[in-house]
Amino acid sequence: MANDSELHDIIVIGAGSAGAVVAARASEDHRRSVLLIEAGPDYADTGATPFDLVNSHNNSYTDHDWGFSYQPTAKGASRPFPRGRVTGGSSAVNTTIALRGMPEDYDGWAERGCPAWSWESVLPAFKRLERDLEFGDRPYHGDAGPITISRYRTDEMTLAHQAFIDAAYTLGYPDCPDANDPWSWGVGPHPMNKIGRARISTAVGYLAPARIRPNLQIRPNTVTRRLLIEDGRVTGVEVETDGEVSVLRSRIVVLAAGALQSPAILMRSGAGPRAELESLGIEVSRDIPAVGANLSDHPALAVLCRVKDPAILDADQPIVQSILRYTAPGSEYRNDLQIEQFSFSPRGGPLDCFAVAAVLEQAHGTGRVRLNSADPHDGPVTEQHFCEDVRDRERLRACFRDALAFTKQEPLAGLIDEVVFPDHSRPLDDDTLDELLLKLSASGFHPCGTLRMGPPGDPGAVVDERGRSFAVEGLVVADASIMPTVPRANTNLTSIMIGEMIGEWLRVHPGGYGL
Repeated sequence: MANDSELHDIIVIGAGSAGAVVAARASEDHRRSVLLIEAGPDYADTGATPFDLVNSHNNSYTDHDWGFSYQPTAKGASRPFPRGRVTGGSSAVNTTIALRGMPEDYDGWAERGCPAWSWESVLPAFKRLERDLEFGDRPYHGDAGPITISRYRTDEMTLAHQAFIDAAYTLGYPDCPDANDPWSWGVGPHPMNKIGRARISTAVGYLAPARIRPNLQIRPNTVTRRLLIEDGRVTGVEVETDGEVSVLRSRIVVLAAGALQSPAILMRSGAGPRAELESLGIEVSRDIPAVGANLSDHPALAVLCRVKDPAILDADQPIVQSILRYTAPGSEYRNDLQIEQFSFSPRGGPLDCFAVAAVLEQAHGTGRVRLNSADPHDGPVTEQHFCEDVRDRERLRACFRDALAFTKQEPLAGLIDEVVFPDHSRPLDDDTLDELLLKLSASGFHPCGTLRMGPPGDPGAVVDERGRSFAVEGLVVADASIMPTVPRANTNLTSIMIGEMIGEWLRVHPGGYGL
């Protein structure tokens, strides 16, 4: 095994939505050496970035993917769980939706013992990260950040999206020109991190301008096998590059590999639930039952519609452009439901369908991430348990019925030849819909919460509000895994915000991290 003699100040594991931001912000202090480790490739020349990463019209599904799968429900089949394996992480392969959560989400984190994450505290980070092309002059937006955010004009939308928005108005939903207005609701264009067709990932927005710094190194194509924990302190990382295993040393390690990989790396390092680790032959250094628990996400179920004229569909169209955010009847959680029009169905086969997806944005139910083996090349086991909580099931059922109402409302109804799913020959009573939800609910691909933060003494917390591990000295976690609950929005923008918060703390208050 090779050993790198250099002692880095900070090693960041994972160059994704949060990790790239942490590395970029922390390296603004020229006195700190920062090493950013990424399992996938790095395209230092942005002009040579492959088209699947540039193309914001659709996700990159295979070329830069980990190949993970997940079990969404106890009765459902295993499905692919796309995650970005490249600098930029999932921000480089996703749908470029740039939604924030509700202010109440972050105030809820503060009420759970993390006051540094209140809405008032995180808003400056949200503003700092964004360059909002339409609403940058508003007091709750930024206009000079590294992540450009724009929205499609109505005349730029596909026929299906225009019809969806008009149907929403007829159904009584208000116009919402800016879904990131903290107090808004209704239907309108999706805010998206893109310029034209170009996806603005954290690799583009944060790493591209930071590469000139001599104190920032990026090491791609390097798998993190495990953390080195000695006498309760992390001293470095065991990695593998092109089949060669080596050890990298640092004063602190920032784990930013995402809500699936960060707990997996920690468990492979001997820090996790004792019984599970021992069953896999992993020597236990720290018994932390909460590692991998509290997996939160957004369950969804889509109505599939065959169109009268397949010529209106084009797989080169942007797959999403519009969004409806609203509140379930009687719910105490504002904007806890979301309905999205998809320009076409990515299900394969003939291009003759589009989908209208019902999504539960505020979920009570949680799942778990665990290891399948101690092999670092073996993907984690992800169990969601969607809709087993009756509160989630009732609200997603209502949302699915609302999505069905769109298919019966002009002008969207005029585009539809047949609703393929659900089967209208079956009764759509509550019990039937519940059966569908418990079998077919799928992920919005927004996993979080698996190494959640909390106050000292909280048995479910793995890190404190600054991302510092309670059990392993010198270890910091900075990604979606520290979220106490899933926010009421796609999680990419919140993950970037987490990178901003912890990256700034590392730069401005290094003593709080032992630097």
